[in-house]
Amino acid sequence: MGRYEPLKIGDLYMKAPVVQGGMGVGISLSSLAGAVAKAGGMGLISTAQIGFREPDFGRDPKGANLRAMETELLKARKIAPEGVIGFNIMVATKDYPAYVKKAVEIGADVIVSGAGLPVKLPEYTEGSKVKIAPIVSSARSAAVICKMWDRKYHRAPDFIVIEGPLAGGHLGFSREELEKLRADRPDTDQVYDREAYDQEIRDILGVVEQYREHMGQPIPVVSAGGVFSREDMAHHMALGVDGVQVGTRFVTTWECDAPQSYKDTYLKAKKEDILIVKSPVGMPGRAIRNPFLERTAGEKEKIARCFRCLEHCDPLTAPYCITMALIRAASGQVEDGLLFCGYNAHRCERMEHVEDVIQDLCG
Repeated sequence: MGRYEPLKIGDLYMKAPVVQGGMGVGISLSSLAGAVAKAGGMGLISTAQIGFREPDFGRDPKGANLRAMETELLKARKIAPEGVIGFNIMVATKDYPAYVKKAVEIGADVIVSGAGLPVKLPEYTEGSKVKIAPIVSSARSAAVICKMWDRKYHRAPDFIVIEGPLAGGHLGFSREELEKLRADRPDTDQVYDREAYDQEIRDILGVVEQYREHMGQPIPVVSAGGVFSREDMAHHMALGVDGVQVGTRFVTTWECDAPQSYKDTYLKAKKEDILIVKSPVGMPGRAIRNPFLERTAGEKEKIARCFRCLEHCDPLTAPYCITMALIRAASGQVEDGLLFCGYNAHRCERMEHVEDVIQDLCG
């Protein structure tokens, strides 16, 4: 499509080298993933509390989530019968193996996993045709995952996603690592040294090339974080990657699964409204300033029950329940919920169709 080569991952073929980022809770489900796949990219459904609308979610969140995975994949397949559709499954998810095995069982094309290194992902998908990809943020993490998969499972990743510091939601960087990537500017909390991270991408590509030669197979690389415009995509592709992952710009599409009030918050956001926050699981994240963030910065919200969503969350010390905060936002309560976003959320100025976004990026 346009000036770029198609993205090929084994026997999967995408005419547009664009992967849609997995966005939970309830932001990238069947409608968005199906539309992206239909337009020639890769559509990813986020499994993060995917079953929050199921009637038994409060009583059995895991069961509701696993059931909703199948429902959403079938709906996406109806939108794009020939498209490439899969799941984004966070390693930090409680009962992570069960979600991966469910994705295999119901016939997902791909599984992308971050929020931790998916060291056992090949074990959980063994014998299936599903393509698997780790999300990494450094050459070191890329080398670790490639070495471990090679040694324990005699296989390489089918592709690799590099997530940069401008991405949305939970970030694959500590506060200290984010500090190192900041440019020497007055607004350093939000502006990052592009040269420093471009070099990190090149270093990761160097690691991947070693394993391509060692394993004797192609390992496509997709870069993510801060890809919003045609110029952004061109910059990333010029570094030598095979494709890009885009999340934030797809939020303000008509096909995105988020409610219109959620999308309107993106459209109204100013640059100064995009914040780095500490989530209840202790990881840095990027979100839009709202009354909820301002309130919970100074006081703990009562947590009535635990939905057992993430491994490293302690309801006794957490400032709020991240599941409920994300569900409220995805249900339209945008003043009283957590709205994760990428650095470029303030660049969203109008509603668009998915196909037009992909055409613009690749044109």
